[in-house]
Amino acid sequence: MLNAKLFLAVDFGAGSLKLAEFEQNEAGGLRLRQYGLRPLGIEGAQESSREASILKGLQELLADKAYASKSINVCAPGFHVFSKFVKLPPVDTSKVTQIIQYEAQQNVPFPLQEVVWDYQILGTSPTGELEVLLVAIKSDIVEGLFRVAEGAGLRLQLVDVSPAALCNAFRYNYGDLEGCTMLLDIGAKTSNLLFFEKGKVYSRSINIGANSITQDFATEGKLPFAEAERIKIEKGFVSLGGAYEEPEDPQAAAISKIARQVMTRLHIQVNQTIQFYRGQQGGSAPQRLFLSGGASIMPYTAQFFSEKLNVPVDYFNPFRNIQIDPALDLEELAKVAHSFGEVVGLGLRNLAHCPVELNLMPKSSIQRQEFSQKKPYFIAAVFSLVLVVFLIGWFYSRVAAIKTAALAQVQEKVSPFEERERQIKASKSEFDRLKKEADILVSLVDDRFYWGDVLTEIRRVLLQTEAKAKQRFNTDVGLWIDTFTPETPGWSGLAPREDEETSEGATGMSEELRKRYGLDKKPAVLQPSEPSVKDDAPANSISIIRFVCRAVKMTRLSSNAQVDLAFDFQDELKASPIFIPASVAITTQPTDDPSGPTFTFGIMVRLKKPFKL
Repeated sequence: MLNAKLFLAVDFGAGSLKLAEFEQNEAGGLRLRQYGLRPLGIEGAQESSREASILKGLQELLADKAYASKSINVCAPGFHVFSKFVKLPPVDTSKVTQIIQYEAQQNVPFPLQEVVWDYQILGTSPTGELEVLLVAIKSDIVEGLFRVAEGAGLRLQLVDVSPAALCNAFRYNYGDLEGCTMLLDIGAKTSNLLFFEKGKVYSRSINIGANSITQDFATEGKLPFAEAERIKIEKGFVSLGGAYEEPEDPQAAAISKIARQVMTRLHIQVNQTIQFYRGQQGGSAPQRLFLSGGASIMPYTAQFFSEKLNVPVDYFNPFRNIQIDPALDLEELAKVAHSFGEVVGLGLRNLAHCPVELNLMPKSSIQRQEFSQKKPYFIAAVFSLVLVVFLIGWFYSRVAAIKTAALAQVQEKVSPFEERERQIKASKSEFDRLKKEADILVSLVDDRFYWGDVLTEIRRVLLQTEAKAKQRFNTDVGLWIDTFTPETPGWSGLAPREDEETSEGATGMSEELRKRYGLDKKPAVLQPSEPSVKDDAPANSISIIRFVCRAVKMTRLSSNAQVDLAFDFQDELKASPIFIPASVAITTQPTDDPSGPTFTFGIMVRLKKPFKL
């Protein structure tokens, strides 16, 4: 859960940009303070021009009104997002992440290293299978969202997807409905269809949107896209067919027929999804339909779907349970409320736990954002150093000027002239000394955060080892550093263990499934040896760290538990980017403390970048 008193939510749609500023009210709910909407045109749906288009639109929206917040939650459009519902076999909770990653590799249509992906377990089926929502988006798309936010002077704190945001907004506003309910969000390029029933949700993205109507009309009428879009908004409606009389305006008649054709294709996909939901997901027949999205308000859209699906149709009001600032014009808000479902869902993420919580923030972008926050301090430090050097230079230039003036007055006297020359040489030597000291200070400033990074990484490795041990033994495990000794170069230690097979672990799964998901790993047995490890680090540096680690005795869990914990810590240290993997070694075997409930073991590591003394 994110805690923010005042924040922005932005939906980067294919056809329009929606922005709203929210705050938490006295009752802990959501209050809408300001909002804005900006059409993107055809440029918003084209990859080559999309980033520049949404940056321009966002800057214009921020310039229209005085938005106080600089932190934003954003929603990526549906046509950029891959989402799928998958079912997983019953398995121990410690193996769920491993299995979901395997399923992601099988289902995501891009290499996992090129995408940011996340998942959420939505529940279990009657047969015990886990129902998981898996979403992914290409990393460069999210990087583009970061560039847009930074270009507008905002700080991105959460990246959500349309189906999840719509789900959270609908549940918050219509959680009291019974039976099966459908929500159809018709966007510019894609449409999202969601089913809500008995606390569960199912969604599907359909590659049909309102831009199809505009594009077909522009092609038929040989018009520019922008002109076709304008005529569609002014004259367009969905033809009801049959005995209904066509309008006299030929453009309106053409658009109405094209709109009906597109909506018919969309209805076919909706109908197929209903059949799949009832047959494969075990759902019941929908009792009602809510419409949302920019294209949903085209005249006669609700009548079209009511006739085709034979269910009551209404428009989704995402502000049904949201407090509206008294200064806002409710009539103007009602005209665009149907388009703000994702925006409200984004705002709810800052208040409380939501039914679906996904965040597609890539690690590289988070690190860059953290660096940007520290950048002013770096700049201030560099400016201070430059100022010191400038003052020193100014001081010595003044001294040199005074001496030159004095030498001009006594130039006929040799002795005073030589004395002045000696003083200038002495001043120059002092300047060189101070410059050398300044260079050392610059080097120290560059390295002053390194030791903190090392300690932070060791803490991360300890937490990762504890989490890994908890998954393995299904109980909390405490591991801490008893003594921490940095050393200069020149050491030898025990080599890493060799893995050996032991008895098969019980997972409650067949042998075929265990092999499929990599659950047949065997624990290891300590095999100590004493090879020498060459260390060519400078003598006046710290390159080696000795740990004496302590943990609560674990022999009650298994005979190899303490050895496994030591090697888990060793393996996590090897995987760290700060230490040299070949140099990580256990120096003392796990040894029980005779006077207490703990045991100890020793580990030595070598830093990739020695710390200068």
